[in-house]
Amino acid sequence: MLKIENLHAFYGKSHVLHGVHFEVHAGEIVALLGRNGSGRSTTAKAIMGMVDCTGSVEWKGRQALGMKAYEIAHLGIGYVPENRDIFPKLTVHQNLMLGQKGKAAAKNARWSFDDMYQMFPRLKERQHTEAGVLSGGEQQMLTLCRTLMGDPDLIIIDEPTEGLAPKIVELVGEYLKKLKERGVSVLLIEQKLTIAMAISDRALVMGHGSIVFQGTPDTLRADAYTRKEWLEV
Repeated sequence: MLKIENLHAFYGKSHVLHGVHFEVHAGEIVALLGRNGSGRSTTAKAIMGMVDCTGSVEWKGRQALGMKAYEIAHLGIGYVPENRDIFPKLTVHQNLMLGQKGKAAAKNARWSFDDMYQMFPRLKERQHTEAGVLSGGEQQMLTLCRTLMGDPDLIIIDEPTEGLAPKIVELVGEYLKKLKERGVSVLLIEQKLTIAMAISDRALVMGHGSIVFQGTPDTLRADAYTRKEWLEV
């Protein structure tokens, strides 16, 4: 589905990504791991057309490099940024409505409001509450669900468990597994190795703007050098 080749990204004169290569196949969860500053978030932004970059970002055989972020989203790629970006003055339900891509798409979408509220009952309880007064965990749930309401085939999620309580982290893990069950691919940018290794089909490790490891979670667990050199603090 998603094929990245020789991807270079820049912030002004700063060269951040150095020839990144990887793929995300249909219906799989791929964890993108690495220390802060390794280039993981920049990779997500490059895929979404949010930074200057060169190379190739191919989505279902179509070149997406050079497209605007909203055009890429309409191709079927959802993006959940690390800062969540909820609409604080709108209610939970109104935030979810904004995730839909028009009436025609909503009728045929694989996800409904009931699906969201079933996955996260707390959102149902607070559906008429302004999003700005939600807890951090509730806002993260809302951002995940709002993105999903756009019915993407791939969802890129940047640090979804950052700052969340262990019980909420567990909920997020269950949410990601449900996405896979419904055929949605996931590119998970995460620092918590426990959850990433538990739910991912494959793991990628970034270091200094390049992919330094690709393999299964079991292979990464057995690779003490890679974990020590590129992951452990």
